[in-house]
Amino acid sequence: MARGKIQIKRIENQTNRQVTYSKRRNGLFKKAHELTVLCDARVSIIMVSSTQKLHEYISPTATTKQLVDQYQKAVGVDLWSSHYEKMQEQLKKLKDVNRNLRKEIRQRMGESLNDLSYDELGFLMEDVDNSLRAIRERKYKVIGNQIETHKKKLRNVEEIHRNLLLELDARGEDPHYGLVDNGGGDYNPVLGYPRVLALRFQPTQPNLHSGGGSSDLTTFALLE
Repeated sequence: MARGKIQIKRIENQTNRQVTYSKRRNGLFKKAHELTVLCDARVSIIMVSSTQKLHEYISPTATTKQLVDQYQKAVGVDLWSSHYEKMQEQLKKLKDVNRNLRKEIRQRMGESLNDLSYDELGFLMEDVDNSLRAIRERKYKVIGNQIETHKKKLRNVEEIHRNLLLELDARGEDPHYGLVDNGGGDYNPVLGYPRVLALRFQPTQPNLHSGGGSSDLTTFALLE
């Protein structure tokens, strides 16, 4: 069954287009290799796909530069010189841009002002004022953020302080807080807030008792 001819026009489907490109590129490179081997020819093929991918075939007995040099000699053109001239022109433009930028930086630092006219000085002052305004706005924004951060920290400290006060009030209302258990040992120090030391003295120390009905529990405030 003979293969039907396809219409030579751009393939709209991207997937089919890439598949066709890959197949025909491989076929073209295969034919170039056969031509190199059978006819002792030097062949160079450079291809760029629609996706900007570069593909190249070069005969094993030559280099791309050699073939380009031979092409220039055959047609009488100098591709390298024209390319070098374009690069020199681009370099000159970049140097001019760099020189102008350096000059603008010096002028904004108050230097190289002698060559400026009255109008140019006015434009420079306006640019500097706009720059200062932008810097000032940024500075105020940074200060505002720092103030908000300190306020949040202060609110956290106030919350901790308020919780401590509530805890202190709760401890003050508890009559058993800070007291030793009557059934405990002989010496049981208890530390609370405020810090109080509670001691129980043995009956063998009558000089510490003020009477028969007095308690044998004595507390001393601890100094910080």
